[in-house]
This record gives sequence, C-alpha cells and structure tokens, in this order.
Amino acid sequence: MPDAPGAEARKAPRGSGAGRAVESWIAFARRKLRAGEVGSLPVVVVLAVVWITFQSLNSNFLSPRNLSNLSVDIVGTGLIAVGIVFVLLLGELDLSVGSISGLAAAVFAVLNVNNGVPEWLALIIGVLAGAAAGTVQGYSFARTRVPAFVVTLAGLLTWNGLMLYILGSSGTINLDENGLVAKLTNYYFTDDAVAYGLAALATGLVFLVSYLDRRRRMAAGMPHRSLQIIGVRAGGLAVIAFAVAYLLNRFQGLPLALLIFLVVVAGLDIVLRRTHYGRQVYALGGGVEAARRASLHVTRVQTAVLAVSGTMAAIGGLFLASRITSVSQTSGSGVLLLNAIAAAVIGGTSLFGGRGSTWSAVLGMLVIQSIASGMALTDTPAAVQFMITGGVLFAAVVIDALSRRTQEAHGRA
Repeated sequence: MPDAPGAEARKAPRGSGAGRAVESWIAFARRKLRAGEVGSLPVVVVLAVVWITFQSLNSNFLSPRNLSNLSVDIVGTGLIAVGIVFVLLLGELDLSVGSISGLAAAVFAVLNVNNGVPEWLALIIGVLAGAAAGTVQGYSFARTRVPAFVVTLAGLLTWNGLMLYILGSSGTINLDENGLVAKLTNYYFTDDAVAYGLAALATGLVFLVSYLDRRRRMAAGMPHRSLQIIGVRAGGLAVIAFAVAYLLNRFQGLPLALLIFLVVVAGLDIVLRRTHYGRQVYALGGGVEAARRASLHVTRVQTAVLAVSGTMAAIGGLFLASRITSVSQTSGSGVLLLNAIAAAVIGGTSLFGGRGSTWSAVLGMLVIQSIASGMALTDTPAAVQFMITGGVLFAAVVIDALSRRTQEAHGRA
C-alpha cells in the first residue's frame, strides 16, 4: 500500500509505546491534512461508505462469494489503470489504452485460435504489440511535444481500426475455456495455507523494508519512523491481509488473478519509489523545463512512460478477454477507458502530475467496481451507477484541486 503518514516524521520520544506511536501518527496526519496532503484518506472513506451502504441494502454484498468475484473483476481494468497512473504522474493523459487492450487481445486470439500459435507465444506477442504501440506514441509525444492526449487520441482511432482489421469478418473469437489465458481469471489456490502464507509474507516484507529504511535514515542522520510506528503499520496491514485471506478461503480460495495483480502493483510501486527511473517520472511531473535543466533525459523518460502504459493496457486486455473467454469487435470499447482513468484519479493520483502511486489504481478500482457490484445486487439501473461514479470522480477532482491549492499556500506544490 502507499506509504502511510509518518515517513517524514521526526524521531519519536524514547520509550514510547504503541499508544504513543498511534498518537504521534494521528498528530502527524493532522499536520499533513492541514497542509493539504490528504493522501488516500478520502478514497478510503468513500470505499467504507459504499460498502456500508450496499451491505445495509443487501446482506450478500460482503459475502465471501461476492468479495471473491469483486477481487477478480477489478484486475483487468485495474491493470490498465496502473499504466494510466504513470502517465498522470507526468501531468498527461493516455486516451488509447482501451484500443490497445482490444488490439492485444485480438492479436492473441487470431494467432492462437485461428493460426494455431501456442498460447504462451501468442500471449507474449500480444503484450509486445501493446508495448510497441505505447512506445510509438511515447516517442511521437516526446519528440514533437504535441500534448499526449492528442497523440493518444489519434492512437485510439488507429489501434481500434487495426484491431478491427485483424479480427476481420469473423467479428468474435472464442477462447479455449481450459487454456492458459482463461486460467488467468478462473484459477484459484484452494489450499487455505496459500492465502494465509502470502498474507504473512506480505506483512513480513513490509516490516522488513520499513525497518531497513529506518536504519538507512538513521545512518544518514535523517528523520525516521520509530519502531513502534513501524510495528503499528505492519500490524494494521496484517489485520487487513489476514481478513482478506480468511474471506477468500471461505469461498474458493485465493484467485490467481488477484495475486498477479497485487504482485504487479507492488513491483511497479517499487519501480516508482525506489529507482532512478521512478524519481525521474516524479521530477517530470513537477515541471518539464526544470527537469531538462537538471539534465534529465526527458525524451527517454516520456517514451518509457507511454510504453509502460501500452504494456499494462495489453496485459489488462488479456485479463478482460480471459474473464469472458472471448474477443470481439467491442473489446476495449465502451466505458473501459473512462473507468481506467477514473480509477486512477479517484484513487488519489493528481491530474496536475507529480503525485500518486500505483496503489491509487487499486483503491480507485475497488470503489468503481464496488459500486457496480452493489448496483447489480440491488437491481439498480446502470444509469444510476454512471451518475454515482461520475459524482465520486468529480469529488475526487475537486479534492485534488483544493489539495494542490492548499499545498501552494504552504509552499509545498
């Protein structure tokens, strides 16, 4: 998950216990909120309200079956939204991700089903097609300095046309229901130990990384978290992780799709926060000209960001095809693009660039898919779902704008 408040906190008083750690955390959070750094708090509150509301309307909403289905349903669009996060960090927008996702799925289906290419090879080629499309757009954007949304709008039309051309007159191609791609969303780890073991592993890794970061900061004489705060943070994660594992095990076990999703999100989060490339992405979001003067290779970074977006769109498209075990001329169309962008923004990624994380896509996608799932259970018209999602998105944009204004007032933007 995104770094909780406390990464920049001063040293906690000696001998402080868990209670003192919680108080210190709350005090620091208040200072961050007053400074306009709201983080993931608004979307967590919205998610809690959505879950409480729909559970009160239908007791099946928080049932193990529905939550398990929800955890799989967020993956396809969620992966696309993760790629959108990278683009938003630059202060740009990629409008082509829906078309690229459909193109990758079409390439896979035609190669595998129509031409007999092995699934694993067709899958790789499909992902590479998405990466190539993103790279072409990224290089065009970086070299011409035409706004990314214009370049990707042209890409939206181009890649959608190419997808229709590849599919040809057949229109719809059904995938093997027992094949590799189909298993991406229909395979579950039925052994309870798998879910609980991964929950323990995730908690241990978070504690270890936080502890090593604390030691590094101490050695450099920098502000650092106390051991109590690290323990509280890891403990909170443990409660959430084991609760999720328990609920999933009560249905069919841990879905393979959810595991892949979380691993990808965590891996890309490390790329953004712990690598030179990730720091360059954030730096570009803070200002392109300033980045140029700091000798950053702007063209390379911008091209790479759109390449990541295209790659994630391709992977997401394959998961979406896996969910329905088919590819058609409508793949990648409809509200897919809007949901992917909305998920990133609702989750807390700033439209102004320079602020956000890959976990934003997870939180935002949970909100959107929870609304969709709750509407389905309560037989609410789809029109109401769009209105509610639109309202949540508008609120997220307003909070982002007010947050940035507050940060500017405090000299932090």
